[in-house]
Amino acid sequence: MASKLSWHLSSRLTIQCPKCHGHILRGSRKQPFTSTNSSRDIAAPPVRLTQNPPSKIENARVVPASPSYFTGRPDSTDNYIDLLALLRRYQTLPTVAPAQAPRVAWRTVTQYRLLVGEPVRASKYHKVVEVLQRLNRIHPAVMPAPLKEAMEIYKRDIDPYAVTKRPNIIDADGRAYGVGRRKSSSAKVYLVQGEGEVLVNGKSINSAFGRIHDRESALWALKATGRIDKYNVWALVSGGGSTGQAEAITLGAAKALMVFEPALKPALRRGLSSTDLLIEEANGLPLLAGCVTRDPRRVERKKPGHVKARKMPAWVKR
Repeated sequence: MASKLSWHLSSRLTIQCPKCHGHILRGSRKQPFTSTNSSRDIAAPPVRLTQNPPSKIENARVVPASPSYFTGRPDSTDNYIDLLALLRRYQTLPTVAPAQAPRVAWRTVTQYRLLVGEPVRASKYHKVVEVLQRLNRIHPAVMPAPLKEAMEIYKRDIDPYAVTKRPNIIDADGRAYGVGRRKSSSAKVYLVQGEGEVLVNGKSINSAFGRIHDRESALWALKATGRIDKYNVWALVSGGGSTGQAEAITLGAAKALMVFEPALKPALRRGLSSTDLLIEEANGLPLLAGCVTRDPRRVERKKPGHVKARKMPAWVKR
């Protein structure tokens, strides 16, 4: 039975050669597409470009004008790409020092969002401003006209030399205001002449900070200058932990204190070592606090494959 079946299959797959009376394999029929009645209505006819090619090939779908269409923010992305192209084109031109470059008032991130109509991130717009500042350093005598036109849309319609920082003043209620930040914490500090009362988010400093170190850190600007019993402090803090909030209050209180007494700025700005601080405190001299400059340090992020930010797992041979 098996021999009959194999002979039947071989006879279907082979044909006899008329010249040598041998058997050769039968060629299988190949179809480019399905030919059933149900598939003929669905499948498109085969495209034959070699036979009568069309004079004008049209796209089956609408092609976006820019590849940035798929980023979600096409206009802002195209603007950034155009600025980078201009920078590569004119990067060999002579430049001037940053202090000698023409002063320009660039648009804020809010104004730029309204201009392009897209939710641009502040970090992305900061990169745009960095490229603009580099292009603005090109010597004015050789500044190309296309570059001037490209930079014009990022400028504000104000006199850059008339823009001055608004000075902090004492308001009608006798309060001085200062803002401080540390890590992810921010603090708004109001200072008024008083007897040394301190309120943090409407609570006493002992209730707000359980650690003694945090309490001393929050009042360090007043303690180092001997003004801890001459001003009342009202602080509003948010974000972060107790250490970050306490040091944010330190910076905000120092800025508010300089509104009342600008002469304390040198003492509040510079810092000393712990030994020098103990010597000055023992001699009754005003301490150099070192609490005016913002501390930019932040927690380093954890990396993939690491146990923590930098710690790696123990290497094992097997």
